[in-house]
Amino acid sequence: GLLYDSFQYLGERITFITNTSNLSRLIQNAIDIFCLAHALGWFGKALILRDYWFCWILSIAFELAEYSLQHQLPNFAECWWDHWVLDVLLCNWLGIYVGMRTCAYFEVKHFTWRSIQSTKGVRRKTKRVLKQFTPHDWTEFHWEGTSSFASYCAVFLLLATFLAAELNPFYLKSLLWMEPSHPIIISRLAGVFMCALPAVRELYQYLNHPEKAVRMGQHAWLLFATILTELLIIFKWSRGMFAEPFPTYIKFAWSVGSALLIVYPSFKFGLPTIRRYLRRAERKRLNKIE
Repeated sequence: GLLYDSFQYLGERITFITNTSNLSRLIQNAIDIFCLAHALGWFGKALILRDYWFCWILSIAFELAEYSLQHQLPNFAECWWDHWVLDVLLCNWLGIYVGMRTCAYFEVKHFTWRSIQSTKGVRRKTKRVLKQFTPHDWTEFHWEGTSSFASYCAVFLLLATFLAAELNPFYLKSLLWMEPSHPIIISRLAGVFMCALPAVRELYQYLNHPEKAVRMGQHAWLLFATILTELLIIFKWSRGMFAEPFPTYIKFAWSVGSALLIVYPSFKFGLPTIRRYLRRAERKRLNKIE
């Protein structure tokens, strides 16, 4: 009965999908301008973060956040195919791959230490001016999030900041009744992207080369302040707007995830520190006895 009907339905769906005209129609319905924008967005994030594993962690974390918040934002309620195939494996992978290849390509490009006056031709001068808006360099980043407790906290803070920056526009356009193509939304995305390019570079320099950067740069502080201001606006305007509570399984999942985020550094960094402290104390005690 039920098993036969299930196999019959599955066979009908396979026959429908394998038909060339049906397959092309499914692809056209699934892939639209938003897919291109999705891939372009991850291309930009790859240019900012310049690390494969960090981009993939952020990509998966955003999909999990969509699962967690779909009771508040209906457009997050997608099927598993949209989440993990179309978004993660297709659009995100394409954007991340092209972005990282772009960084690898420009990393070996030579700088031209000439003034714009010595550049001949309108085309070359225009290209010279546009280069002023590109990153200082295209060096690949290596976010050593497990090398020390400070690096772990910094990488976690950066991940949380980017995740908030990803989610904030969805809440803002929902609360302020704006379309995705509204000029304010587009300007906000462009502004955060332009600010994040030097901000992440400053943070990376501060964490990995403290002898060259004794403090975080102004772009990093500006980016954090912008995201925090958006969060405050969302908290203020969302009072009474999202009355439906978080589902129990979402609370349980986030509780387990939060516990793992605390337990891992405790075992990774806390226990070795305690052992070293006890060994030093034991050596001091033995030296006093001798």
